[in-house]
Amino acid sequence: MGISTGVGVVLEGVHASVAALDALALEDASLAAGIGVGAGVGAGIGVGADVDVLQRRYELRLERMELRSRLQAQLMAGQAEDVVQALELQQAMTPPGASVQDRTYAEMSEVEEIAGVLTLSSGAAGAFVEQSRRVCSLPPVIDALAAGAISWQHARIVADETEGLTPDGAAGLVAHFFDPAAPNPTRGAAPGELVPSRFRAKVRTWRERHHPETLQKRHAKSVADRRMEYTPDRDGMAWINLYLPGDTACAIWNRTTATARGLQGPGEDRTLTQLRPDIAASLLLGTGSATASDTTSTTAAENTMGIGRIPTPRADVLVTVPIFSLLGLTDEPAALDALGPIPASMARRLVADGADSFYRVLVDPRDGAPLEIGRTRYRLPETIKQWIRMRDGKCTFPGCSNRSPDNETDHLTAWEHGGTTGTSNLGQLCPKHHRLKHARPWIPDGATEDEPPGWTSPTGRHYKAEHPDHEPTHWPPGTLPTDDAPAVSDAAPQAAALNATPPMATRTAETNGPPEDFPWQELLAGMPTWPDAPPEEPSGDNVVDPEELCPVDSAWEDFFAKPYVLPTDPQADWQLLLSLI
Repeated sequence: MGISTGVGVVLEGVHASVAALDALALEDASLAAGIGVGAGVGAGIGVGADVDVLQRRYELRLERMELRSRLQAQLMAGQAEDVVQALELQQAMTPPGASVQDRTYAEMSEVEEIAGVLTLSSGAAGAFVEQSRRVCSLPPVIDALAAGAISWQHARIVADETEGLTPDGAAGLVAHFFDPAAPNPTRGAAPGELVPSRFRAKVRTWRERHHPETLQKRHAKSVADRRMEYTPDRDGMAWINLYLPGDTACAIWNRTTATARGLQGPGEDRTLTQLRPDIAASLLLGTGSATASDTTSTTAAENTMGIGRIPTPRADVLVTVPIFSLLGLTDEPAALDALGPIPASMARRLVADGADSFYRVLVDPRDGAPLEIGRTRYRLPETIKQWIRMRDGKCTFPGCSNRSPDNETDHLTAWEHGGTTGTSNLGQLCPKHHRLKHARPWIPDGATEDEPPGWTSPTGRHYKAEHPDHEPTHWPPGTLPTDDAPAVSDAAPQAAALNATPPMATRTAETNGPPEDFPWQELLAGMPTWPDAPPEEPSGDNVVDPEELCPVDSAWEDFFAKPYVLPTDPQADWQLLLSLI
């Protein structure tokens, strides 16, 4: 029947976790008994004078939380295996000659039974059954879950992101994140050491690069599904959600954030979080408009949607793009700061049309490592700051996902303690964690040019850094020689020059000098001009041809001619009303 035999292993892990929890509970009870009323730290019956009782009891609670988290994962592994085994037993009890309809009703009945046992809705039970099937079909994932190395959320993420991949693609994704002996394993923190949202971001990035269907083609399909949704909520509030192309959504977010930041001051009591929706409402309802300088940039994606001059973001945004994608030779995905993978055509458009706010980052085609940042208008300190943004990707504090341009570049070792202003002693921190670093002993590790710092907590726990998973870029056909014959291509001399140069990690002054001196611009100057690759035509008849849409909506001319007037604070009226009650 193919029923798994891993339940025994799961139960062994559960018993070990329970035994460890019992031991911690006994230690805590002993410490509690040793603290008399009014006793000081380290005082009490049976407690050594060198033991900080309160600190140790605090650490015991952290250890118990960690053990319970592991226990929950182990129990979910057993739950998933039981679900799969129950379905297999149900299939075994079904007569071999049963019709498809009988088999379907048998499985429906089993799902409803599981829903009743777990007190779930039919839909939730069906989703759990499907997720359990996928997780149990990936042995390294169910083994990691049974060991408590990952949570059920992590396992679900793998199940979700492997959907649509070929069996080999799914196996490759799992091996990349769970097999240290894989050809190109994940770097930095292990899957279970990342918060689920950050783990999903890494898994999705890998998936986009290895999906059997190109991101360009999938994006063309998804653009046709763009929409706005309205959802009433409690307390007289409601939600407005927009499903848009990533670069347009990024532009809207950065526009509202930059405007909100500019409006903050002594006379403005609203927070940045409150100002963003007020500004968005003002723009959408026509009660305000941007200045002329903020409305001069228009992207092709915005024209495609026929909504006029929606501005490109004024904040600096990094676009990490493989050189061959930038030249139009491949459709390998690029990466947009604060968003993730984007189609190559979108990256080329952003670099070309958003020059005032988008800065392209070239990557080494041999190992995928960042090579250089366009720096025609930056002084050296600003260039270093952008490099740190590119290296770290977000706030480096454990679990933080803040990618805001408001993040601060901080000295890991303080300047007054001998710290230098270089990439190995700088890290990106959001304002919240920047303050925490200086208020409590959270100690960052040293960084490198390509790796952000890890962190050590006040209790001594170490949290590894989240490293980007660089991979060699996709090369155009014919640029790399094969074992049978040399390549015949206009780009062959340039490709040979690249292959003759040591990788980023091995460059030295004796070979090609420091990484920043790599002769990339000279290499690009010698390359021939290639036309853009022909666009892929997505399947289906629900895709709009951009050429059929009006690039400028005349209604927006009147909209942008209106002066910008920020709406009044809605909370102020309610505060006045409450004061009269």
